[in-house]
Amino acid sequence: MNDMEPKNREVWIDWMRLAACFMVVVTHCTEPFYLGGEGSLILTKADAFWVAGFCVFTRAAVALFVVASSYLQFPLHYSPGEFFRRRAVRVLAPFLLWSLVYALVWGEPVQNLKDLLLNFNYAAGHLWFVYMLIGVYLVMPLLSPWAEKVGKKELQVYLGIWLFTTLIPFIRYWAGGVMPVVYGPSGLPNAAKFPLWGEAFWNTYGVFYYVSGFIGFLLLGLYFRRFVGELSWRKTLLTAVPLFLGGFAISFFGVLGRIDADTHGVFPFEGPVSFAALWEGPMHNDTIAIPLMTTALILLFRKIRGGGRFFEKAVLPVSKASYGMYLCHLLILVPVSGWLRNALGLGADGLLGPVWTTPVEILAGSLLTFGAIAVICPLVRRIPKAGKWIMG
Repeated sequence: MNDMEPKNREVWIDWMRLAACFMVVVTHCTEPFYLGGEGSLILTKADAFWVAGFCVFTRAAVALFVVASSYLQFPLHYSPGEFFRRRAVRVLAPFLLWSLVYALVWGEPVQNLKDLLLNFNYAAGHLWFVYMLIGVYLVMPLLSPWAEKVGKKELQVYLGIWLFTTLIPFIRYWAGGVMPVVYGPSGLPNAAKFPLWGEAFWNTYGVFYYVSGFIGFLLLGLYFRRFVGELSWRKTLLTAVPLFLGGFAISFFGVLGRIDADTHGVFPFEGPVSFAALWEGPMHNDTIAIPLMTTALILLFRKIRGGGRFFEKAVLPVSKASYGMYLCHLLILVPVSGWLRNALGLGADGLLGPVWTTPVEILAGSLLTFGAIAVICPLVRRIPKAGKWIMG
């Protein structure tokens, strides 16, 4: 998130941000096809396939944003005070503004404003990302002295420990027979659904608690910047393709397996939102599939070289506005997605048939939404003085 001049920029980071932003939009255009009714709703078996495919394919988006911040900012280039001052202007101010916007336009404004004292507005669920990012920023000054001196082998050890933690949700399933709704190897918020290695129903702080989660992506960005040199296209593809396909397969078949287990292959299926939470389990950011796919995508994006006129006039402005695009995109995505669903129909009654209506709606909604925010947000960001406070 550094506004360096084009000639000094890591061009591939800007392309990666642009792609990650589009991936987020695709993810959120897919959600209405398994979230609806009482909370969870899948109309057809084909929809289950498309939900798993699109959601898993784009799931590394948030991890890519963290890697981009790590690659450019970690270890810190200036004092912690200056770092937090810059982050407050770039990240916190736009976040507070758009949190207020969502609180006022969706749901009950008075209650939403009260809730903002404790958490984000759940109608704008994508804002969880900012809380996580702020948490990562808080520990960056603590880790920076170590990051400046760490050797390759030492960093590989910590990355290996972190990768092991991404297997813990599957270990819980193997040991306890239930795939719990968990958000990290500690088991939160269901720590008692098979506690491991120091955890218990009264203690969630197990041995791997402090080396898990998005800290791993922070270290991954550091590793690539410090220790991964230029790779040939042959070596890049031989490494990246198996990593991405392996991660995709783990998550894709995991999601389909959970859906099949709950629906028994009978559609339409409707139930409480807890079903959707279970279906998303195999594609959580702290499961092994996401680090594998993230690493593959980093390897591929690092092969992008050179700027050029198209980069400077089109890609760079969008990259600089990508944070603002993330914050505001649902305000456009929701009506666009709703319009497409009404126009083309749903499920077995879809205008393009029971198989192809859903993917067309997802892709069309994603392209229309991304196209709109890719034009609007860079223009807003150019407003003198106020633009960066709105878009970051």
